Formats: sequence, C-alpha cells, structure tokens
Amino acid sequence: MIEIYIDGASAGNPGLSGAGIFIKGNGITEKYSVPLGNMTNHEAEFHAFIEALKICIKKGFIHSVVSFRTDSELVNKSFEKAFVKNKLYAPLLKEALDLTKEIDLFFMKWIPSSENKVADELARLAIRKNTSEEPNISI
Repeated sequence: MIEIYIDGASAGNPGLSGAGIFIKGNGITEKYSVPLGNMTNHEAEFHAFIEALKICIKKGFIHSVVSFRTDSELVNKSFEKAFVKNKLYAPLLKEALDLTKEIDLFFMKWIPSSENKVADELARLAIRKNTSEEPNISI
C-alpha cells in the first residue's frame, strides 16, 4: 500500500500558497513541495489533492492500493460526498474525482494535523518557493 499525505497552505487568505505531498510505502519515500501562486487556503488544499493524484498517475501507482491522508475536513468530506457547496471549489473537486477514477484502489482518510506534519512543512516550503528561483516540484 502507498500512503500519500497531502496539505495545502496559504500565507494570507488569499495569499501565496503551496502544496505539500509526502509519499511512502512499497519501498518509496518521496517529498514534493509545489508552489501554487495566489489563492485561498481551501483552494490550496484541493490543488494539493490534484497535484498528488497527478504524481500517482505519472509514477504508475494506478494498480496499487493508494491511501490518501488529509487534515482538510473540506477536501475529505467533499470527496466522500462527491459534492461541495461553494461553487468556487466545484471544478477542483470534479478534476480530483476524475483523476481518482484512474486509480484502481483509491482511499481517502481524514487525519488530525498532528499526523500530517511532513506534508504541512512541505506546503509551507512551497509558499516560499513562489518567490524564489528554486525548482517548482520536488525536494
């Protein structure tokens, strides 16, 4: 099983934002820090979900058991219900749902922030990358 911890963060709401993605399992340990530009914290959480799904597909994890972990109640509940009240997030949820269909065994679980520290640190690093010359993905 591959566990993927995701987090989005914003410096302000809206403000410069980033996504943190921590992948472990099956002998793999990878960390990604993705700058997202200017957006709200909730948008950053959805973008972290989408970016992590794209990485899974690109890496060929589509036939593996993939378990996502997020401390975002909004993302978790929206995924479970396949619905989000705020229309701003609807296209992001749709994109994420479409991407999850490409993975054979996909699961999402809400976890407390205390269990998502690595992804949180990566998201905060990504905020700083918005204004630096560092590469956009992967640390």
